[in-house]
Amino acid sequence: MSNEAFDRVSAILKHIMEDTSVPRNIRRAAEESNDILNKEDEDSTVRASTVISKLDEISNDPNIPIHARTLIWEILSELESIRN
Repeated sequence: MSNEAFDRVSAILKHIMEDTSVPRNIRRAAEESNDILNKEDEDSTVRASTVISKLDEISNDPNIPIHARTLIWEILSELESIRN
């Protein structure tokens, strides 16, 4: 498992969390996802899978700004490569 990939994903999630143009529920999901990624006592593939399912759900939210959706898709593809 690449810690570099988790670091990149974490940085993107922090960017989403700090972006006030992103709805609060999406920022909350980004924060929860970041917390999950940082639980180093869990298996990395389990963490990646959990975050993928959480972010996949919010990526379909009609209220998400397009720039945030693009960032979430970037995270999802990064995590898919970890999981496989």
